[in-house]
This record gives sequence, structure tokens and C-alpha cells, in this order.
Amino acid sequence: MAHLGSRSFNGRRRALSVPVGLALTASLAFLPAVAASAAPLGSTADAATASKADTTGPKLSYVANLTAYGTVKQAKKAIERAGGTVVKAHDQIGVVVAHSQNPDFAKQLRAQRSLFVSVGATRTAPLQTVQTTEEGTTQRLSAADATEAAAEAAPGQEPLEANQWDLRSIKADQAHKINDGSRNVTVGVIDTGVDDTHPDLAGNFSKSQSANCVGGVADTSEGAWRPYADGSDHGTHVAGTIAAPRNGVGISGVAPGVQISAIKVSEPATSLFYTEAVVCGFMFAAEKGIEVTNNSYYVDPWYFNCKSDDDQKALVEALSRASKYAERKGVLHVAAAGNENYDLSADSITDDTSPNDTTPVPRTIDPRVCLDVPTQLPGVVTVTATGDKGFKSYYSSFGLGVADVSAPGGDKWQVPATPDANGRVLSTIPGGYGYKQGTSMATPHVAGVAALLKSAHPSATPSQLQSMLKGQATKTACPTQVYDAAGVLIDATTCESKWGQTGYYGYGVVDALKAVKK
Repeated sequence: MAHLGSRSFNGRRRALSVPVGLALTASLAFLPAVAASAAPLGSTADAATASKADTTGPKLSYVANLTAYGTVKQAKKAIERAGGTVVKAHDQIGVVVAHSQNPDFAKQLRAQRSLFVSVGATRTAPLQTVQTTEEGTTQRLSAADATEAAAEAAPGQEPLEANQWDLRSIKADQAHKINDGSRNVTVGVIDTGVDDTHPDLAGNFSKSQSANCVGGVADTSEGAWRPYADGSDHGTHVAGTIAAPRNGVGISGVAPGVQISAIKVSEPATSLFYTEAVVCGFMFAAEKGIEVTNNSYYVDPWYFNCKSDDDQKALVEALSRASKYAERKGVLHVAAAGNENYDLSADSITDDTSPNDTTPVPRTIDPRVCLDVPTQLPGVVTVTATGDKGFKSYYSSFGLGVADVSAPGGDKWQVPATPDANGRVLSTIPGGYGYKQGTSMATPHVAGVAALLKSAHPSATPSQLQSMLKGQATKTACPTQVYDAAGVLIDATTCESKWGQTGYYGYGVVDALKAVKK
């Protein structure tokens, strides 16, 4: 995963599956409650109280999660009294996004227990702080490789398809002879933005289902969903793997007949993915009729969010509510497991990267209670990565009972017999094509297969689609050996097998051909 919260190996990224958050009804029809202060919104008393709030701290963004008895109107009053301003209120799930410079803002709201379940800052750095992204440089397709691939292309193949070992490894090329997928199905790419002007994406791009959610409010103005001019190509790469059309140009996606949309959630300059943006992304997907979302990132600034911490607990709560709301509206979420080679089913993990927007403080966490989100949220499909030889990619995180399925993500030590002899995944980037590797690249393969399944079974619910994904996957046993980061074959002692699953591959490697056979 890329940084951004993404998961291409040129950067850092990951995913999860545990029950989190308050059980809510589909509409969250909150019952009336009596607020601590009875002064009406906008009253002189409110204004006077707000004017006395401390504003000497850094300006931060917060999520405030209501109780089942709290109302958004009451929340707005409480936020203003504490010196905050409301940015967005998601009435359907009882989540309010706010900004404040009051150092005690969250503490003051948490004290109102009849109104708020949890309140937390979504970051540790002030708003608009600039930081260098962790994502590395994409390896661009050279003219020589493009020429060689085109010369090797078989009749009916796209010009660069000879280099797409990843399509063949999940039989997507065979699936396309039966069904390319339906244009009634849209996969939302929640990422760094997508270049919809790319000639190998434009034909399948849905502008009406695209937006910029940075900051927590959806902006649907023309082009708002595109990458920043000096930003990451990550989302565009992911989009091509999912649904680049068979149009005689460049590559083919796993589901070349479905539509793709872009939901940009990465901050400018930093490419960090904050909670308020991802909550907006899930809610936008739910309201716009998107069937599948691709989540090749983790939510910053915490690699793992511990429910023992007041701020992190609130982030998990808000994201869980938004994710479950979207699922109830028919959206299946697919997410990357991460590139740190973590065993997400282990008793403990050393996290030395959090928070990543200021100064990381190393800590030992239990991944069963400190969650990598969105991948460990309930109902989310967690994806690990493989290389051309079928081994788990050396960087891919894993975990028995956490990993659901696996897919090609690339591995520089597992080099296929393709014209480029690369080992990474080739896809679209602004202005051309390029190679990346990571669980960020594995995830869109699964999202594409899920789109093919939805095309074949249009009435299937997200939970049914998830069951189908697991059922059609090719069962893959633990290998005896696996490559390490240095390219040395070592004993695969970390792979466990139980309950018809393995820690490396979950229920197996997805199979696009099985997905289109009803």
C-alpha cells in the first residue's frame, strides 16, 4: 500500500474484522434527550459561553458520536458552547464533524455522557500542516517495454496485456470471454483521486458517482475527484486494475465492463487519509448507489486504533457507523491487509509508525483490540497479496481468521515470464502506465471480482457477495517456503491453517472465471 493510508508497497498500508461501535438502526432515529444546558441554539447564553471558550490550542478536526438519545441539534449547541464549529453532521449515523482550537474541546463534550458516546481528534497535527508522503516512486512503463508487449499481444488482447501476468493468474482473461461485467455495477475507488481523462479509464468512469471528500464534505464539482497536480498516482493505478475497458488501448481491468468512480479522501501535500474524509467517502458511496468500494489504505494517523484511548476509540466508532450504514445500503467494502508483514492474528505487534502526522511513539499493541481500519471493521473483506509464483508477497501482512481472500499484488522476487520480466502490477497512471506492488494492488483485483459477482447476481447483498468471494476462491494451502524481504527463500513457519482457511491466503486466491459462471 502507499502511505496516504494506502497500501502499495511503494509506501505503507493495511486492513481488519471485529465488532465495533454502537448498534444503530438504519436511519438512526434518535430519541429526544434533555441537554445539559437548555439554552436554545443561537441564544445570547450560547454566544456568551462560546466566546469564553479557550481558543489558544491548535486548530484540530474532531468526530463526535451521539448516543441513541442525543440529537444533532443538541450536538451542535454543545459543540458551539465548547468553542467548536460544525463542519458536517451525518444525521443518519449520529456522527458530527467539527473544528476547534479549544484544547479541552473533546474533554468537555465527553463529559456530556447522555449526548455523546465518544469524541476524538482525527489528527495530532494542526489542520493544513504539510508533510512528505511515504509513497515511493512509481516505475513508469518504458517505451521499449510497451513495444515489446504489443509485439507479444495475442489476437483479442489489449496492447499491453502480455505484461499482465496478474490477470492470467486469476483467470480474468478467460472470464472476459464469458462476461466483462455490467455497467449497472460501479466500484468506488476511495483513494487519492482518479484521472478520469486517461484514455484507458474515461469510457468506464462515472462522474455522477464521484466526489472529493477531503475535509469531510463531499464536493461534486467537475474534476474535484482528480488527483492533485503534484499528488499521488495511487488511485488512478487502482482504478485501471479494476475496470480499464477492453478498448484497444493499453491494459484491461479485471472487470472491464463495469463502471468506476473516484472518491478522493487524501489530504493535499501529505496524502494522509483522515477519519472525517473516509466517513464522508463511505456515506457518499451509500447515497450514490455504489455497489463495491476499494480501500487500499489505512486511516491516518494511527496504524492501529486502540479502544482504550479516547480519541482512537471515537475514530473507530465513527468509521464503523459509516461502514455499516453503507453496507446496509448495499455496499461491499474491500480493503488491503497492509505491507508490513504483520501477523494480524498475533498476540502483540510493535507499532513504531504512529502517529504518522507528527512524531511516532513506539508502542506494543494487541491487534484484536487495537484495530487497523478500515480493514478490520466488521463486514469488510480483508485482502492479502501474492506474487507470480503464488507465494504470499514478502511484504504482505496476514493473519489466520483476519485474512479473507488473496490476490495478485506483485513481488519483485517472484518474476513472471512476461516481456517486461518485472514482477510488479502494471496499470494506469496519469499520463501513461506504471508498475506498483503492494496489498494496494491486490485489493482492486478482489474488488473487480466482486463486481463480476455482483454483475452475475444483481440482487446479492454485501454479505452474500462476501460469501461468494470466499466460496469461489481457489483453496491454497500454506507453502513450505516463502521469500523474505531480501529475496531469500525461508521456511514459511508463520503460516497457520485452520477452519478451512490459512493465515496467508484466507479462503484462497480469487478466481474471476468462477465468478462469471452462474
